[in-house]
Amino acid sequence: MDRPNILFILTDQQRFDTCGCYGQKLDVTPNLDQLAKEGICFKHAFTNQPVCGPARSILQTGKYATETGCYRNGIALPKSDQNIANSLSNHGYEVAYIGKWHLASTIGRSKEIRLKKMNNITTAIPNELRGGYKDYWLASDLLEYTSHAYEGHLFDKNGEKQDFKGYRVDCLTNFALLYLDSLKMEKPFFLFLSYLEPHQQNDHNAIEGPIGSNQEFRPYEIPGDLKAVDGDWQQFFPDYLGCCNSIDKNLGRLIKKLKELGIYDNTTIIFTSDHGCHFRTRNQEYKRSCHDNSSRIPLVIKGIGFQEGDIIEELVSLINLPPTLMKMADIDIPKFMKGKPLQYLIKNKNLYKNWPQEIFIQISETQVGRAIRTKKWKYSVKAPKKDGILYSKSDVYKDDFLYDLENDPFEKHNLIEDLEYVAIKKELSQLLIQKMVEAGESSPSIIYF
Repeated sequence: MDRPNILFILTDQQRFDTCGCYGQKLDVTPNLDQLAKEGICFKHAFTNQPVCGPARSILQTGKYATETGCYRNGIALPKSDQNIANSLSNHGYEVAYIGKWHLASTIGRSKEIRLKKMNNITTAIPNELRGGYKDYWLASDLLEYTSHAYEGHLFDKNGEKQDFKGYRVDCLTNFALLYLDSLKMEKPFFLFLSYLEPHQQNDHNAIEGPIGSNQEFRPYEIPGDLKAVDGDWQQFFPDYLGCCNSIDKNLGRLIKKLKELGIYDNTTIIFTSDHGCHFRTRNQEYKRSCHDNSSRIPLVIKGIGFQEGDIIEELVSLINLPPTLMKMADIDIPKFMKGKPLQYLIKNKNLYKNWPQEIFIQISETQVGRAIRTKKWKYSVKAPKKDGILYSKSDVYKDDFLYDLENDPFEKHNLIEDLEYVAIKKELSQLLIQKMVEAGESSPSIIYF
């Protein structure tokens, strides 16, 4: 088998600094840390949309959320073959999906897009809304609605309920292990394993780690962005770390299985998250803001072409992962995919100078917002419309945040009204407009303070 198997592990709402390879001092992620030593750790990785559904649409298609139409939660992924599962399947891969999907229900409203209502939140997802995962399927659209931390169910390929009892992370991993055991190894596999943790359990309004994690991870060091600010991190951060530790233990189980099957060396493992978590310090919930604690995520890749045990400092984002998958599988990158493959950074570090020096972020639901993140600056704008959250984009924005990340890494001091930075704002606004146009948006006007 020449082409690698691919195991893609996605967590939900996991901050980068929960991981030892990103500076976490407690022993939360020993298996991921070891994987980083064998592979590549991308130190500055970001989501392009800090909310669940839109971020997932990016991963499944390689398009920005406004291009897929999934610019906010509650909008289903369009029926199309322009996605990673179909591309991999058409080139000889077995494609499998386990866990949370969040791309099969249209329950939200929009003032510019005609949306046909469909609700698959707690029911089996029809074949045509599974994003091309035709070989193996075990998922719920919103797993937090069909399960709790220690019980629940998913729906299999035939739409039948598959119940589980036990901690949810363990149970999803059990299903993944059964899938790996069932493989005939006649062709390479692509398994997308999507955990819910460390996302909160919505109906309990709580982050629920394994029993005992609240005490085990109580002696944590307070992250700099959370110090001296209100929110609910004091209540939930130990359990949040417990969720991350459980995921890591199960990563260890998956690695052990791959070794037992003799396919570890020919399996590329990708570990990342859809967005971060600011613990209600920036708005009334956990994400949906321009700040790094909403948008910065872990990203570790180990496998063929990602074996150096190296650290990459360049800025990367979710938009880079679909084309990266294509190159892993020796597939020509489809023209609809927007990002550059990460192999460009691995194979020839002289290409750093040609690598994009900024991350483009679209923000929805709390606002219609756009942000640009460079190594030094964070600049964010939002639409002034009162009902703007019902639109995917705007032709007018007002600047909202400006941070000097070199001198203010935890984004405590908003410089947006400081006259000293007018020239910087204008420069960043032009760069932001350029990125918006590259993402298929029209060129807007930006109003300065």
